[in-house]
Amino acid sequence: MAKFIRIYEENPEERKIQEVVTILKGGGLIIYPTDTVYGLGCDITNSRALEKIARIKGVKLAKANWSFICADLSNLSDYVKQIDTATFKILKRAFPGPYTFILPGSTNLPKDFKRKKTVGIRIPNNTIARTIVQTLGHPIVSTSIYDEDDVLEYTTDPELIFEKWQNLVDVVIDGGYGGNIASTVIDLSTAEPQVIREGLGTLDVLS
Repeated sequence: MAKFIRIYEENPEERKIQEVVTILKGGGLIIYPTDTVYGLGCDITNSRALEKIARIKGVKLAKANWSFICADLSNLSDYVKQIDTATFKILKRAFPGPYTFILPGSTNLPKDFKRKKTVGIRIPNNTIARTIVQTLGHPIVSTSIYDEDDVLEYTTDPELIFEKWQNLVDVVIDGGYGGNIASTVIDLSTAEPQVIREGLGTLDVLS
């Protein structure tokens, strides 16, 4: 059964963050808050954990299109090919914020993503998510947790999320109520930016 850990965004407790990171390093799965909806994540370098998420989502790992949650833009070159100035300016304007940008993947991607030509990069405006990644030392992979409810696409109440997911993951972080609008997804790997999904982030960042 998963642990239910309350973490406050204003001042995430180091001890609790460390507990989550230890679980991630051991191949655990976490559900955590972002600036949009709650996400399901694991360490991008842990094949066993990635396979577990693929099974839960009912996809083949090789075909999965998940985002990398980063703490900032400083290690971007580890996962993304060199980008031009215009692209970098868009990223600087948008991050941290409710966006996922699809960028050309570099040759340094972790082994399970080596065949990926592109990678989704996300830097949420949420201190809990970014502190976890910072403490871990590299990104976590992330996918949204959908709800079967006809009205609400995403569950916003951490306690309800825990009820539903407690036997599938190792930790559910209660970071307060989440949103129910996903991130805006923009493909910057092509000649012109392409909006794949309009979500919480406005398109002003492209101008």
